[in-house]
Amino acid sequence: PVAALTEDLQRLQAEYANYKKRVDRDRLLAGEIATAGALMELLPILDDLDRAGEHGELTGGFKAVADQIHNATKKLGLEKFGETPSAFDPNIHEALMHETSNEVKETTVTKILQFGYKYKERILRPARVVVTDPEHGS
Repeated sequence: PVAALTEDLQRLQAEYANYKKRVDRDRLLAGEIATAGALMELLPILDDLDRAGEHGELTGGFKAVADQIHNATKKLGLEKFGETPSAFDPNIHEALMHETSNEVKETTVTKILQFGYKYKERILRPARVVVTDPEHGS
């Protein structure tokens, strides 16, 4: 009888430990999903800040606020991506325009129209790009 009770107690302790791990994992995942949702809502604002910066419209106090927003989203884990030239990857790039050139050997990202963003290795938005394909027959 004591051995059976000890076995039952050990089984219950193991079940409880597994339950606790599952709850902790679910809580962490729920937090990440909520953060990703909030960051998604900020992407259009970040795009506007990038455009304003490109046109020299971010100066003085506005630049300081833009820098704070960029730093806060980075601290939360948001990563901006998109480089030229780079090999086209349909997992992280969305090709909006295609060109051809004999200067490339493979399909290459030649212009970033809109940066992509990822959070915790999850793509929130692919980089929207212009790609250049190699010319055939030359």
